[in-house]
Amino acid sequence: MKSRSQTHLNFFALDPVVHLVLYDNFLPFLISSIPNTMRNTELFERAQITTPGGVNSPVRAFRSVGGVPRFITRASGAYFWDAEDKRYIDYIGSWGPAIVGHAHPTVLKAVQAAVELGLSFGAPTEGEILMAEEICRLVPSIEQVRLVSSGTEATMSALRLARGATGRDKIIKFEGCYHGHADALLVKAGSGLLTLGNPSSAGVPADFTKHTLVLDYNNTQQLEDTFKAMGDQIACIIVEPIAGNMNLIKATPEFLKTMRRLCTEHGTILIFDEVMCGFRVALGGAQSIYDIKPDLTALGKVIGGGLPVAAFGGRADLMAHMAPLGAVYQAGTLSGNPIAVAAGLATLKLIQHDGFYELLSQQSAKLAQGLTQIAKTAQISFCADSIGGMFGLYFTEQIPTSYAEVLRTDKEKFNRLFHLMLDNGIYFAPSAYEAGFISSVHDDAVIQTTLTAAEQAFAHLSES
Repeated sequence: MKSRSQTHLNFFALDPVVHLVLYDNFLPFLISSIPNTMRNTELFERAQITTPGGVNSPVRAFRSVGGVPRFITRASGAYFWDAEDKRYIDYIGSWGPAIVGHAHPTVLKAVQAAVELGLSFGAPTEGEILMAEEICRLVPSIEQVRLVSSGTEATMSALRLARGATGRDKIIKFEGCYHGHADALLVKAGSGLLTLGNPSSAGVPADFTKHTLVLDYNNTQQLEDTFKAMGDQIACIIVEPIAGNMNLIKATPEFLKTMRRLCTEHGTILIFDEVMCGFRVALGGAQSIYDIKPDLTALGKVIGGGLPVAAFGGRADLMAHMAPLGAVYQAGTLSGNPIAVAAGLATLKLIQHDGFYELLSQQSAKLAQGLTQIAKTAQISFCADSIGGMFGLYFTEQIPTSYAEVLRTDKEKFNRLFHLMLDNGIYFAPSAYEAGFISSVHDDAVIQTTLTAAEQAFAHLSES
């Protein structure tokens, strides 16, 4: 009888043609039969050797909620699967882009067709024109637009454009609004009403943020007072009209209307950061809901359909300041990448189907209202809110309206809920300060599965 080692050696001694046939036909089967040893914990430990914190974007590390992050291997529709092949109902949707669900056949087909023509050219393509035309058609405040590769690029460039067009240095942002990791925007509030902002990240010199004023979100009086004191020095206001990075917080109509009036009166540029809420809450973005026309808008996430595309645009006279026409410089080697543009265009077409946003809003509301009722039954201080395809979860009696109110919510209870739901295959954002997202394929069955898991989770919370 031959030993196992002899058999193994004889296999490799076979005729090369026979060897290739066996390799092609049986290797996939052999690989699929090997137990998966690349578990989430093992992958996380391995990742931390070569990547700071083991992740390429901080919130993925689960530092806020504790535990081991899930390493995702595939996704389809409303679900994704981790390295242990556990399935989760996904409520982050790649942090917004997956509005039509993961791996939508129409989007995949568009990407596959584009890939066959080449990955990147560093030269103009017709797809870029089609994308620009579609954005300008869907968002009336945008007369011209420039494509970039990330939301940070979009907001950073809009900021530079506002300063270049006005010749002013000072900008206003609001506590709790995140506009990417550009130096001038990584700012926390100063100690007083008109105190300039302080850097909120190491590596950002105070000189870079000394022109940034940080005010309270939804505080109309602060706006009035600030413009009264220094309105002629302010280049722009940048704001998330519907915030998603201090959880879901909606601006009040009065807040945004006051902002628009003051900017018009003082020649200040109003920038709506709709990287997150653009095409997420309505076809025309948050600005269509509030019926307010900003001067510039930053977009991202949905317009890439899951691939890296973002944009900034607005009034044509402002955009004329951009190089090569004007003196405000901005460039990007991969801006308008043909593969990403193809995914984005396919997604933008899908969200224009009749009833798309009505269904999206309906499903978000079912989730928010269902969770609120379950918590009430369990006698837990909790509420939820939603708009379009976004929702927020808060362990507090009332829906917060500012960053300070968000900080007063019960973070520890959220962390416990997060893990209870995760154990039951429900993946919420791993932070009490992040909005959640649903897609058009989060149907009634998906929502009901989530609420059933929530009943168990809240019951557990009420007992402990």
